[in-house]
Amino acid sequence: MPRLFPSPNLFLPILLFATLLTSCRSPQINNSVTIQIAADGQTQETTVPAGVTVSQALESAGIPIGNLDKTKPPLYTVIGDGDTITLTRVEENFETEEIVIPFERQIVRNETLPEGETRLVQAGVNGLEEVTYRRILEDGVEASKTVVKTVILKEALPEIVMVGSQASFAPLNIPGTLAYLAGGNAWIMEGSTANRRVIVSTGDLDGRIFTLSPNGEYLVFTRKSSKPAEEEINTLWAVRTRNLEPALISLQAKNIVHFAAWIPGTNSVAYSTVEPRSTAPGWQANNDLYRVSITNSGSPRRLISPNSGGVYGWWGMSFAFAPDGRLAYARPDGIGLVDQDGGYLKPLLEITPLNTYSDWAWIPPLVWGADGNSLYFVSHAPAPAPISGEESPYFDLSALSFKNEAAVSLVRSAGMFAYPSISPINYTGREASFQVAYLQSIFIDQSDTSRYRLIVIDRDGSNSRTLFPPADKNGIEPQIPAWAPAEIEGQSGNFLAVTYQGNLWLIDSGSGNTYQVTGDGLITRIDWK
Repeated sequence: MPRLFPSPNLFLPILLFATLLTSCRSPQINNSVTIQIAADGQTQETTVPAGVTVSQALESAGIPIGNLDKTKPPLYTVIGDGDTITLTRVEENFETEEIVIPFERQIVRNETLPEGETRLVQAGVNGLEEVTYRRILEDGVEASKTVVKTVILKEALPEIVMVGSQASFAPLNIPGTLAYLAGGNAWIMEGSTANRRVIVSTGDLDGRIFTLSPNGEYLVFTRKSSKPAEEEINTLWAVRTRNLEPALISLQAKNIVHFAAWIPGTNSVAYSTVEPRSTAPGWQANNDLYRVSITNSGSPRRLISPNSGGVYGWWGMSFAFAPDGRLAYARPDGIGLVDQDGGYLKPLLEITPLNTYSDWAWIPPLVWGADGNSLYFVSHAPAPAPISGEESPYFDLSALSFKNEAAVSLVRSAGMFAYPSISPINYTGREASFQVAYLQSIFIDQSDTSRYRLIVIDRDGSNSRTLFPPADKNGIEPQIPAWAPAEIEGQSGNFLAVTYQGNLWLIDSGSGNTYQVTGDGLITRIDWK
């Protein structure tokens, strides 16, 4: 009898059915796991449901978790059998501490004292600051300590010591008052270069503003702020030069970078402000203008409201007063006049702004003629193609006449920092005349970095004479030459004062004779009225 075998076609379905029956059988599951928890100085073993996270395991064990506490592994980790959870208690607290700020010692060289002699000008006083710390403790042990706040409770005053450095330079008779800034302090000379005295000895003058009133009775200047530069750059002050023990006068103004000057015929000072910034150049110009009285108390009066300032207005603008009180302005894209009553600008001449491709902008140097009938300024001259007008490296000394409303170039390629300066009016019979001193760049196509030579011309640009320094010497740094307010008997011209290698030099504009006055190498600014 033949044996019966299942058909091959039936074998595969049977196998698949058996597999499905096997896969549907429930797996064996362990419903709990045993773990170790190390917390608060103790280690305990506990059993928790399988599949829970570290956070759930600690909650199941009745262990609270603080907002700053840390766990290992992290709270979101699913825990397994035999794992260990470590809980670190984290505390945060704040504490304050008063710290003494040691005073600095400043040494000021003084040529009025014999060599080597010292004199205490100001005794040093320590300051005091309150520092707040944030302390992080992990399981009671300090893990970090950082400073979160610092408050100056008392400013430190520097100890200022004068050290004699008397030089052998012959004294010269001088007219008016010559003020100079040396080592952060203000000095004046009167009558003779040997007659010198300090009128501001705080050691913190920053040199941005340093200007005498027209009669030389007051000096207006800026002082570095004790606050961070991104909060306050400097403050504006005045001092009466005639007092033997001058008292400083706060003008209640701050952040003065480009301009502050005495208003002719008044007891007031005009100034323009900026807003400090943490990014270069360190400020955003307001392009405003205020006036404040020195002798009468009261709030500053605004002459010009803050405005954009035209092309590159973020850098700022400058101003210049005529002898009769009229006011001119200069900004990177032009010059003009200011209507002080209406508070608006009246453009006179457009100037192609210089593209410096940097974080600074060029403002055309500007000054009034001594008779008030003209403006002398530096103009941006064009360059041959393919150099664009904004990239031209050439700058002319120019003049604008109000008699015929014409602008002419007096000196070609003088340099961007030519800084024209006007002499007092000289009378020859009935004719009144004056001279113009300016700086000539040594490298005319690199005047932004070039040194300069001092040149004097007549007001129409004629009779040019190079005065200082000699051709075989290095040039001077860009600066505004200061004319003496009058002639001295025996001179053939007026004195001009400049700084050279940190020292004061006087040059006779007529004879060209030069005289070194100081030798300490500390002078950075001068003015003469």
